[in-house]
Amino acid sequence: MKKTYDKLLYELGHKDWWPADTPFEVVIGAVLTQQTKWENVERAIQNLKDRGLLEAEPLSKADTEELELLIRCTGFYRQKAKRLKNISIFFHENPDILEKPQLREILLSLNGVGEETADSIVLYAADKPKFVIDAYTKRMCKCLGIEGDYRKLQSIFEISLPLDVPLYKEFHALIVEYGKRFCGKKRCDECILV
Repeated sequence: MKKTYDKLLYELGHKDWWPADTPFEVVIGAVLTQQTKWENVERAIQNLKDRGLLEAEPLSKADTEELELLIRCTGFYRQKAKRLKNISIFFHENPDILEKPQLREILLSLNGVGEETADSIVLYAADKPKFVIDAYTKRMCKCLGIEGDYRKLQSIFEISLPLDVPLYKEFHALIVEYGKRFCGKKRCDECILV
């Protein structure tokens, strides 16, 4: 995996990724990005920011219908509004949650939080080493002849790379950027990885 990382870094440069002002904003982004493009998430986050709803307490008390309107651009807005309310209540009641050693398991117990969302929160909000496997990562691995479920792919990355939060963040960001530029546009004949 290190060779793949080096190729992507050379091709794309450093990404310094997951733009957020606070760890809780990362949590919100991780929920909103489910089944949508990041551009839609950015609009929704700006809408929430404009209303002062990017902190756990005010978001937990927000009117659900208002919340639905603010995040409508992300799709599945009714479902996501409920998830945002639930996760903000949880974070408000557990302000030290990002420091817990069992953070991933706790997040996975919350309604609407799957492995990718939980791992995004662990890596980008809590700054703990957990490699995020998303659709682009799965596609890239398949092209490289590596197949498996989420946990198998994650373990391949985590075993073959140093336990390093900045490296995990950078590599994941590079995969997403490369996936958008090449895989998502079916530019397979230009792939530098195979």
